[in-house]
Amino acid sequence: MKKLPIALAGALAIPIIGWLGLQVKPKPFPSYPQATPDLETVPLPTDLPAPVARYYKTIIGDQIPVIHSAVLTGRAKLRVFGLYFPARFRIVHVAGQAYRHYIEATWCGFPLMKVNERYIDGHARMELPVGVIEDEPKVDMAANLGLWGESVWLPSILITDPRVRWEAVDASTARLIVPYGAQEDVMMATFDPQTGLLQTLEAMRWKEATDASKTGWCNKTLGWKTFHGVHIPAQASVIWADEDGPCSTWDIQEVAYNVGVSEYIHARGK
Repeated sequence: MKKLPIALAGALAIPIIGWLGLQVKPKPFPSYPQATPDLETVPLPTDLPAPVARYYKTIIGDQIPVIHSAVLTGRAKLRVFGLYFPARFRIVHVAGQAYRHYIEATWCGFPLMKVNERYIDGHARMELPVGVIEDEPKVDMAANLGLWGESVWLPSILITDPRVRWEAVDASTARLIVPYGAQEDVMMATFDPQTGLLQTLEAMRWKEATDASKTGWCNKTLGWKTFHGVHIPAQASVIWADEDGPCSTWDIQEVAYNVGVSEYIHARGK
């Protein structure tokens, strides 16, 4: 049996090694140094649309914890140039107000690309491997939808914030209206008819600052976990209507609620 030429064997080995490196999950970031305190609760509102009321009774119950902040730590997969890279992330929220994402896409467990992006005071700044994006009104509006879309991980804010309201559509669908400055934006929530749990949260969203029109965007629930008595869609994918397959999948592994984040949300890195 003839041996492959060294040059050919090397050429074949490169994509194999590259692929193997993409199968290695990175170590998660260390736990946030502050622990969740005892959470104050308020009664579940009585005026929610039926599928929304059922959802909250299922994931929390009749007493709703008041959540002011959240730090979410876990792993993800990000599609970059057609390849899915394993990643680790830390996401911090000031509930209903601001967020920061720090994400490291990895190869063989080592950071290869870093993302530090935040949305504070209505303005987004994205520090990406390709450069910095800021002062873009369409990006700001997209970030605002991202803020409220991610609020399913600190779900109390979607019924305790007086600026947010739900409107009935049918037995398994409701419209979620969220603030954007002095304006409003809309998302559609679908709930599983059998379990009552959230299935999707969808909206029309700006994808790029240069786009002439919005694109359909969907957060799809893949799995559930309970943290501090709150059942959240901890495993989810993000799907754009003009793409074949999800652009990212997320797996939250730790959550800290109502911890201090006033400095951390302005920081860079983990």
